[in-house]
Amino acid sequence: MTTPRVTVQQAWDALAEGNERFMAGEPRHPQQNAARRSELTGAQAPNAAFLGRSDSRVAAEILFDCGLGDLFVVRNIGQIANENTVATMEFAVAELGVAVIVVLAHGSCGAVKAAIDQTTANPSEVTPAIRKELEEIRPAVQQEWFATQQVSPYVEPTLIDVDAVGRRHLDETVNALMRQSTVISDAVAEGRLGIIESPVPARGGPGLPDLLGRAARHRPLTGTASDRHRQLSRAFSRRVAPRGRRW
Repeated sequence: MTTPRVTVQQAWDALAEGNERFMAGEPRHPQQNAARRSELTGAQAPNAAFLGRSDSRVAAEILFDCGLGDLFVVRNIGQIANENTVATMEFAVAELGVAVIVVLAHGSCGAVKAAIDQTTANPSEVTPAIRKELEEIRPAVQQEWFATQQVSPYVEPTLIDVDAVGRRHLDETVNALMRQSTVISDAVAEGRLGIIESPVPARGGPGLPDLLGRAARHRPLTGTASDRHRQLSRAFSRRVAPRGRRW
């Protein structure tokens, strides 16, 4: 098990600062020169890992103004915590020593819309591989549908909030990482790792909101593993973007 080189707070602050530069239109594009490429020839040592959606508009390295070797990123449709992505995040924690995992979502997600379509009475045709992935999002669709409607077991797309489904699925992605990996859940409980939800609301244009915002620093984690886990959850809940959550 590789020990993190920075604390959860330090890793988080570096991401927040990078996002602030991006939002201010003052990116530095750090760690992207020939010297950095040479430095990374033998090994990598990122402090943050990202599980995000395969959307061309939501590239973590750009949104957080990071460079080569700074982030360990895996992306798929709907930021699904399947066997491959969980293994990838475990590698980031156990072998690379990352201090935070950021689950990066965005509003008006096409994968969520497709999962909603698959839960209607007359779903569209999709390939078997796509259908298998969308099955991971459908529970969030059904939870939101039955929480707000009692009309039919089949979803009516005009009567369901796409972003509300996305938020439910974002929660489930974090839960799945914790549930499926003792490597990840143990690291969180021991205070070596933070898992951060970062929803990106849709604004109908190219601009993205401040993902991280500015908030007070949390106190050092103390006490037993369970105490540290609870403290970490409370601390990150104060630093959350709208409707987000921290573990």
